[in-house]
Amino acid sequence: MSREQRVALDQMIRQAPPSHTLAEQRAGYDRMMRALPLAEGASAKVSTLGGVPVVDIERTGADDVILYLHGGAYTLGSAEAFAGLSSDLGRRAGARVVNVDYRLAPEHPYPAALEDAVAAYRGLLDSGVPANRIAIAGDSAGGGLALATLVKLKSEGVSLPVAAFVISPWADLTLSGASMSGKRAVEPILGEEGLRERVAGYAGTHSVKDPLISPVFADLAGLPPLLIQVGSHEILLDDATRLATVAASADVAVTLEVTPEVPHVFHSFAAVLEEGDAALSRAGAFLRTRFSA
Repeated sequence: MSREQRVALDQMIRQAPPSHTLAEQRAGYDRMMRALPLAEGASAKVSTLGGVPVVDIERTGADDVILYLHGGAYTLGSAEAFAGLSSDLGRRAGARVVNVDYRLAPEHPYPAALEDAVAAYRGLLDSGVPANRIAIAGDSAGGGLALATLVKLKSEGVSLPVAAFVISPWADLTLSGASMSGKRAVEPILGEEGLRERVAGYAGTHSVKDPLISPVFADLAGLPPLLIQVGSHEILLDDATRLATVAASADVAVTLEVTPEVPHVFHSFAAVLEEGDAALSRAGAFLRTRFSA
């Protein structure tokens, strides 16, 4: 059945009508992500943290917090639209979730998103949540931003969260991974040309090799235990595998999971794809273990 699910999902994605303007792309992306319902037992409210707008997804009795950074190639997405996906992760981890509504490019290029993520984390600490009750997570660009946030916090001497979990991370904005071309034929969602447009809007005048833009080039020593999940049909596959290698070389406790024949951020399709459901459950178990430790 799982192979049938993967084939049907691939066909559905490829048949989606294209969007042309950035406004259309943003509206379509948010509409797609809003289709994921809020997890059972969760409630969401708009708030601010460290001066940054957030969506606080509460769960009764949850003391642990996941700071979540949404995907969208730094130009799409919103904290509210990703409440469904992140609340599902929070349900499985038994944690409250705070989605950061960081500023988007090209209107707000680097370092705006990073500044917002760092400010939100500091705000969470200032609110009384200790670092050992916090994990950071993100998907796609949000996964890369989560790693950049950890590197920035480390450089500032801030206590780091207890764990990090990233889904299909966009960690190399030089787009130099071999999978960028090697997986082109089987990747139904992302394309190199489209990503190059996003790179220009986000990086602006900064070097794309800056480790806070492309954390695959960062010194990851001292980071907390890290779980990376990615699909084998992704053009960002090499971003994930190289990030795992860099982390391991820096003595970070890292786990890399490559799920065969699934697309970018396949967790979004957990309701119709067994692999997505199973991956989210493993991620929830990982976070629960780190919180309890």
